[in-house]
Amino acid sequence: MFKSIKKIIEYGRLTQEYPNDPVNIDGIIGCPVIDPLLCTGCGICEKRCPSEAILLDGMTGKAGIRLDRCVFCCLCEDICPQGAAKMTKDIELAEKSREKLMPGGITVCECDVTDVSEEDLGELLSKKIKKMFGRSLKIREVDSGSCNACDYEINGLNNPFNDIERFGISFVASPRHADMLLVTGTASRNMQVALQKTYAATPDPKLVVAVGACACSGGIFRGSYATGDGIDTLVPVDVYIPGCPPRPQAILYGILKALDRVR
Repeated sequence: MFKSIKKIIEYGRLTQEYPNDPVNIDGIIGCPVIDPLLCTGCGICEKRCPSEAILLDGMTGKAGIRLDRCVFCCLCEDICPQGAAKMTKDIELAEKSREKLMPGGITVCECDVTDVSEEDLGELLSKKIKKMFGRSLKIREVDSGSCNACDYEINGLNNPFNDIERFGISFVASPRHADMLLVTGTASRNMQVALQKTYAATPDPKLVVAVGACACSGGIFRGSYATGDGIDTLVPVDVYIPGCPPRPQAILYGILKALDRVR
């Protein structure tokens, strides 16, 4: 017991203040952006992108990034001869439609963490949960054929550092008890029916959040005979959270965004 008390005194409170306070950006790699003023349309980044997330605009000849496919590998920043591509610190990227994650859906070079609002998102989240469901939010996590990276980040929501239960959010073992499905993976052929049955078993009103590039668009496995090109080909999706994998804070931000979809 004395050892436990010693550790409590030594380490203090570990739980972070996000989303009440901005996330600590030390060591964070966020979304890539391409500066249209520096881009010459050489196409090097488009040819080298492993997930085919970079496209050249037929009208302007400038490169743009599809964040629903991007795996945040930093290769575009490394190989761009003009220095137009760069990685930012922004992780709050969840959107309610895939179109907003495509070139033109968000403004290029506005993904700067200094622009993030310091609004008390945690209090807002709790109020929305109470208003929408009248109780705590129950989540069923569904792995539809992922590499487990996104699942590890979702598990991180429950650790003492993130402590998602402080907002009245908890995970359940059955979709019949769930208000929301957090889906990871590409919806592989063997998991497609299971995902659809899980969705059908979840009572209304229900929300579906696609977590990670694979769930959003198929990611680097897009077009494979054994996978789907995003889970929205099988079930309706309320919010897309890009990343490979998205950080726990990005997932929490996406959950808040999803609650706006309930009327």
